[in-house]
Order: sequence, then C-alpha cells, then structure tokens
Amino acid sequence: MRKALVVRGGWEGHVPVEATELFIPDLAAAGFEVTVADDLEVYADGPLLAGTDLIVQCWTGGVLTPEQEAGLVSAVRAGTGFAGWHGGLVATFDGSHDYLRMVGGLFLHHLADFLTYDVVIDPAHAGHPIVAGLDDFTVETEQYWMLTDAHNEVLATTRFVSPKTPMPVVWTRRWGSGKVFFSAVGHRLADLRHPTVYELTRRGLIWAGR
Repeated sequence: MRKALVVRGGWEGHVPVEATELFIPDLAAAGFEVTVADDLEVYADGPLLAGTDLIVQCWTGGVLTPEQEAGLVSAVRAGTGFAGWHGGLVATFDGSHDYLRMVGGLFLHHLADFLTYDVVIDPAHAGHPIVAGLDDFTVETEQYWMLTDAHNEVLATTRFVSPKTPMPVVWTRRWGSGKVFFSAVGHRLADLRHPTVYELTRRGLIWAGR
C-alpha cells in the first residue's frame, strides 16, 4: 500500500481541515494509507518522507525552517509526489526560495471581490489524465494572479479582464524524480465541491503520487 501524508494548517480562512477531509476518502480508495500532520516539523523527518509516496499540503502562510525546507524539497526530488491547491501551495512560505522553485509559482494578488470567470482546458494537453474528458468550466471565486515558471506544464488557464492576459490555473511539473500538481481554485469548500474542480483536483492528487 502506498503512503500519503496530508499536511494541513496555517490560515484558517482556507479551511485546511475541512478541505483536506474532502479528499482523504479518495486517497484511501486509490490505495493510499493516509497520515495527517498539523505541524510543519514533519518535513524534517527524513525517514518518514522517504517512505511517503505523496504529500498533500494545505497550509497558507507560515514559515519553513531551513531544515524543514531542505527535507521537503529533497524528498520530492527523490520521488515523493507533492500536490495541493490555491493558497495552500502558492500563498505560503514566501521566504523559502527552494520550496517556491519546486512548486513553480507564487501568489501575488486577487481582487477583493469574487469574480465569475472561465477556466479553459489547454487543447494541447486535453489528453492529460488529470483533465481528459473534462470540459471548460466557470467558477465564482478568487482569481489568482501569480508569478509562474515557464517550465510548468499548464493544463488549464483563465483570462484576466485587465490587463487582458492569460494566467495558469492548473499545472503539473517535475522536480527531480517527483511529480508536482497544483490548482489555483479552492478558496472555499464550495469551490472544491464544484464538480469539475473536484474531479480534476482528485485526479491531480492521485496522479502526483509515486
């Protein structure tokens, strides 16, 4: 049985407990033995991470110690998968540069109000197992403006009205032998329960596992 580690905490506005509980049954159904941690010190436990096939992180804000950052980044480089959504991956640990390089993006801004916007599956990647068979969809939530890495494999994008520019919403990437999955949608439980958002997130978490 593969092992998954769910690391959750930080700012409570992103409901880290409720949000991760939404997907824990899916991880179990996919054959993962799931352990939950609410302390970042777990990232300094090298033997534990070496035996972990997937880390699902939902932790907004906070600070990684150098030892925690090195432990996490090294584990993913060695093959542990890393996955999550929204601020739980890209609005956190902004002083941890190796962590941000691994994730492939950093949150910068969103408007004060929720927006209704379209998310478009990239036709070039429509056959990717995370989005295969899924249609473009519309959400009403925060629209994240981010710095992102050109080496990301972008599976879905949105378009900002001002300035008129595309912005990645869903991407994957490799970090050494590890796979990384990220989706920008997920501020509220209602966002994650949107049928298409839920399905692509579920698939993304499982895809990232070793």
